Amino acid sequence: MQLTIEGLSKTYPNGVRALHNVSLTLGNGMFGLLGPNGAGKSSLMRTVATLQEADSGTVTLDGIDMLREKTRVRQLLGYLPQEFGVYPRISAEQMLDHVARLKGVDRPAERKELVGELLNKVNLYKDRKKRLGTYSGGMKQRWGIAQSLIGNPRLIIVDEPTAGLDPAERNRFYNLLSHLGEQTIVILSTHIVEDVSTLCSRFAIICLGEVLYSGEPDAAVEALQGKIFSKRIPRDAIRQYRESYPVISTQLKSGQLHIRIRADTSPGNGFEPAAPNLEDVYFSHISTKMDIDTL
Repeated sequence: MQLTIEGLSKTYPNGVRALHNVSLTLGNGMFGLLGPNGAGKSSLMRTVATLQEADSGTVTLDGIDMLREKTRVRQLLGYLPQEFGVYPRISAEQMLDHVARLKGVDRPAERKELVGELLNKVNLYKDRKKRLGTYSGGMKQRWGIAQSLIGNPRLIIVDEPTAGLDPAERNRFYNLLSHLGEQTIVILSTHIVEDVSTLCSRFAIICLGEVLYSGEPDAAVEALQGKIFSKRIPRDAIRQYRESYPVISTQLKSGQLHIRIRADTSPGNGFEPAAPNLEDVYFSHISTKMDIDTL
C-alpha cells in the first residue's frame, strides 16, 4: 500500500499560505509529521482526509485519486482530528454504534461486537454507558481514537492524538498505533518529538507549509554525530551567544540555561560535545525557517 502526495499547495482566502509544494511518499507503517503549531500539519491532514480542497497537486492511495474520489476515499479512511465535537447526552457505546452504522456495519450483532472490542482497546469499556458530556478530555480523546478505527481503514490519520492523555493512556495509545501500523498506513501529526521518536519508522518535518526534511529518525540523528555541542551559560548572555553561534535550542534546568548548537567542528569556548537526538534534528531544520528567538 502506498500514499503519494505530489506538489500539494493550499492558500486560504485570507492570504495565509498553509501548504507549498508538499511532496511525500508513504508506505505501510507509522509516519510522523512533525512541526510547530501553525506549520501546516493540520491543513495537510484535512486535505488528505478530503475535508478541504487543494489549490494544486495530487494525492493518490494505491491509484485512487483522493482529491476527486472522495466518497470512495472516506470508506477507506480513519480520521481523528485535533479537535472534534461529541453529542453530550449520548453514551459512548450508543455514539460508537451510530458511527459504525454510518460506516456500513449494518448487522446489529456485528456492531455490538465491534463496539465492545474498540472500547476495550481504548480502555473505555467500563465507562461505555456514561454520556459523552461527562467524559474528561482524555476520555473523549480515547473515544475519538476508537471511532477512527471503525471499518478497518487502510489509511489512518491522527492529528495531535496524545493531547490530554496521561502517561499510562499515552503508552496504551502508542502500543495500539504501533500494532495498527503493521498492516496500515498511519499518519501521526504532532509537535511532540518524543511521539515520533517512539513510534515512527519514517517522518517529515514541516514548517510554514513546506517540507524541510523527510527520512528515517535514526538516520537523521546519525547524520548529526559530532555536530552537536552544548554549554551552560548565564541567562542574560543568551543574546550574545545567539549572535556568535548557531544556537538551535535552549533549556532552563534548575535556574541554569543550557544551550545546544550545531557546528561542523568544535567551537571551543567551553562547549562540550553532546550526543545528538531527534530534537536536535527538528530544531536544526526549523531554525532555518523561523526566527530563532521563537524557539
